[in-house]
Amino acid sequence: MTEQPDLSRLPYRRNVGIVLADPQGLVFAGQRLDNPGDAWQMPQGGIDEGEAPEAAALRELEEETGVSPDLVRIEARSRDWLTYDLPPDLVPRIWKGRYRGQRQLWYLMRFLGDDSAIDIRTAHPEFSAWRWMAPDELIGRIVPFKRDVYRTVFEEFAPHLSHL
Repeated sequence: MTEQPDLSRLPYRRNVGIVLADPQGLVFAGQRLDNPGDAWQMPQGGIDEGEAPEAAALRELEEETGVSPDLVRIEARSRDWLTYDLPPDLVPRIWKGRYRGQRQLWYLMRFLGDDSAIDIRTAHPEFSAWRWMAPDELIGRIVPFKRDVYRTVFEEFAPHLSHL
């Protein structure tokens, strides 16, 4: 029998997440291209060496949705870094097994453009489809291991999403 590695010794990958909200308080949700199930999520991605988290968030948003920085207004940032652990069976298959999960800083960005500015057919597509969703609906459609992070993010950003 092969001994399982101690995943608690692995670090978290530094990452940013983006809540892209429309004027009504709905949020961008993308159907993951690499998951055959009903797995929807918000844009997110790694922070490059020497890159500021806000710059990473704007870069990742454009890379994943085609939305340029001039079409958003940053309204909030999470107070703390939030972490999630990957299920143990995914650790060896994602990021070459170097990380146990992600440590994320989240940004709420208000979308100032119209839907025609969103284009998920990017150079390295992550999503097969997208739509605006209510936060509660998205929590029910995210993979279970990210659900607590999404709840925390939506609770923290609720004043910004519900005032409209």
